Amino acid sequence: MPLIAIEEHWISSELTSALNGVPHPDESLAFNEMGDHRQRLEDLSDGRIAAMDTQGIDVSILALTPPGTHPLPPEQAVDLSRAANDMASAAVEKYPTRFRSLSTLPMSAPERVADELVRAAGQGHVGTMVYGRSGDRFLDDPAYEDFFAAAAQLGQPVFLHPQIPSDAVRDASYRGFDTITSLGLATFGWGWHLDAATAALRLILSGTFDRHPELQLVLGHWGEMLLFWLDRANSLSRVAGLQRSVSDYIRTNFYITSSGMLNPALLQHALSVTSIDRLVFSTDYPFQHPTQDEIATFLSHFASDEDRRKFSSANAVALFGLDL
Repeated sequence: MPLIAIEEHWISSELTSALNGVPHPDESLAFNEMGDHRQRLEDLSDGRIAAMDTQGIDVSILALTPPGTHPLPPEQAVDLSRAANDMASAAVEKYPTRFRSLSTLPMSAPERVADELVRAAGQGHVGTMVYGRSGDRFLDDPAYEDFFAAAAQLGQPVFLHPQIPSDAVRDASYRGFDTITSLGLATFGWGWHLDAATAALRLILSGTFDRHPELQLVLGHWGEMLLFWLDRANSLSRVAGLQRSVSDYIRTNFYITSSGMLNPALLQHALSVTSIDRLVFSTDYPFQHPTQDEIATFLSHFASDEDRRKFSSANAVALFGLDL
């Protein structure tokens, strides 16, 4: 049974330098420097293939690690997004049976985003990864309407990945502890996931999926907490004048991935909200790298071989139009 992982991160040294060079660098970049993360992130060659073999992963869908090119000035974001997409495309070309890739887009230059999505799709990128905002501009801003229209028309799934909350939100909710605790609370411990869930909910409430019913989004970490609060979020459908309930958009316009959180309880809750056809495997490499035995143990919790096959590979193949 093939195993496809759809959220496997990388970065280039050039982009790292650019991100560290902005006036107020994203503090979560520090996580890239922990342990051997930087080495693993920059490796799009034999070392990554060996790690995949050790885990039993047949195909990795590469995606630039947070924060992508979102914090960069517009022209620099355009140039480095193109460079990142070219680099990922070259890695796929070198390892065509092991890699696919999600494109990187210059979200700080909204008028250039759709063009780069089209160019990257022409290179063979099977989708794209974005974050909930660029600067002070939310992903549901009308400036990105052409981007979502292009993604829907091209059949390019949009992976909405967590990012560190804005300084204003951090000041209001996440500071007051020592530096590392405050950063952890704002990122992997809570803030990342609430930020991504809010961005997804804003897209629903702004009517994005009413205007583009074919658009497909991916949420990591078992739905970024949103799946656990749908009973309340559904109440927003009426006041926002939506055509359907929030739950219905989640079931028809969202795929949910595991992000290395191999907890059977999370699987069972996801299955109570959406269907097995909407769940996909990922490890969130290199920040999580479960062993082959841990993956196999988790897969044993599926109800049937058919469900295991869907989660392990078939849903990813269908979502991203993979020809392996």
